Amino acid sequence: MTPAINLLEQQGIQFQILKFEHDPSQHNFANEAAEKLGLLTEQVFKTLLVDVDGVLHVAILPATRQVDLKAFAKACKGKKAMMADAKKAQTTTGYLIGGISPFAQKKRLNTLLHNDAKKFTTIYVSAGKRGLEVEVAPEDLSRLCNARFAQF
Repeated sequence: MTPAINLLEQQGIQFQILKFEHDPSQHNFANEAAEKLGLLTEQVFKTLLVDVDGVLHVAILPATRQVDLKAFAKACKGKKAMMADAKKAQTTTGYLIGGISPFAQKKRLNTLLHNDAKKFTTIYVSAGKRGLEVEVAPEDLSRLCNARFAQF
């Protein structure tokens, strides 16, 4: 499967795999997943890379939200945040844009999980490939990715 799924299996994490046919013309990947899988959009989380003062960080947030860069920088105890370059995000994580999973990235980065995840017993995140999602408990994601819950 993918490095993300392999890691979940190795760690004995309870998860469910969901597949859908990705439309190459779609670029709003989390919303596409929610729509095609019949999921609540606010329960499908996207994984983005954010550059805070020259250091990459991972932001995991609902498909319905945009990263508040000012709040994200503050949560990382930084001054300035901007979205990471797509090519750098792919190189750093080992995943393609639209399939970046929070799990089993090439390089472990400081990770923030949006507080909205606490509203659900499970959330959906990319399994490391476009058209492939995993359903996991937010606490398991937080533990496995060493992610802090934050408002951003």
